[in-house]
Amino acid sequence: MKFLVDNALSPVVAQGLKSAGYDSAHVRDYELQRASDAEIRETALREERIIISADMDFARLVSEDPAGRLSVILFRGKPRRPEEQLAVLLSNLPAIEEHLAKGAVVVIEESRIRLRPLPL
Repeated sequence: MKFLVDNALSPVVAQGLKSAGYDSAHVRDYELQRASDAEIRETALREERIIISADMDFARLVSEDPAGRLSVILFRGKPRRPEEQLAVLLSNLPAIEEHLAKGAVVVIEESRIRLRPLPL
């Protein structure tokens, strides 16, 4: 799996995923920290990366793709510390990998994970 971590989250998340063996990059690696969400979406599509963010606008952007080719993982509320976000991701990726590969919006909240297959 390949990930693109948005500027709404720390580069620590991208580095932690990389250390765990995932192909992961932060938008800063592409000098996209000031890019629009649409530009980030296009980069993720081009490189077949799953976007990880806390920006809920990405749910709308990925749902606009009629082919459902892009997935997004969104953090909403807690956890807020990058180390905690990374731990939640790593412990839950095995359970959601198949959905992400097919196209999905995954919302991680403090007490639950919501999953919506794409296209909506």
